[in-house]
Amino acid sequence: MRLYPSVPRLLARTAALDAALILLLLVFAWLGFTVHDAVAELNSLSRGVVDAGTQTQATLRRAADAVGAVPLVGGQLEGTLRQAGSETGGAAIAAGRESESRVDDLADLLGILTWLVPSVLVLAYLLPPRVRQVARLTAGAKVLEADGAVSAERRRLIAQRAAFGLPFGTLLKHTRDPLGDLEAGRYDALVAAELEAAGLRA
Repeated sequence: MRLYPSVPRLLARTAALDAALILLLLVFAWLGFTVHDAVAELNSLSRGVVDAGTQTQATLRRAADAVGAVPLVGGQLEGTLRQAGSETGGAAIAAGRESESRVDDLADLLGILTWLVPSVLVLAYLLPPRVRQVARLTAGAKVLEADGAVSAERRRLIAQRAAFGLPFGTLLKHTRDPLGDLEAGRYDALVAAELEAAGLRA
């Protein structure tokens, strides 16, 4: 499998696109963590509610302990205060913890979506052309690269493929008269054009 072209200009362009893709994915991941942490900061309110409930319970317990020794009504007041602390403070603690759990879930969801949605869109846009390029480079290398010296007949066939298969604009970047070169047996420019189209250096 050939991942990168051997033509320096194409190699630099492909490497830059790959680096940009990796950088974008890292930026999206950083944004996801940032959004997660920003939303999770809302838990300070939930923790405040939990702390208030805990303090209410503690205060009413202390009050119940203090009035427990009062003759006649002390026991009843103590029970009432303990029950009030358990109900009031307990309800506040439960509400705060439920709110904290929901905020954590929301922070996780928004953080994942902030990373996932743009990452999927970028990958859907950039990955298929890159996969096609790798397939084209691999196939081109298998067909066009030869071990050792290239025979004259093989050069002629590669030149014909270039002259008959490549767009005219691509051919004209390499030679002013592609068909004349083919007719006269001047194959260098045509072979170079075909190899470059396959991402290979002549």
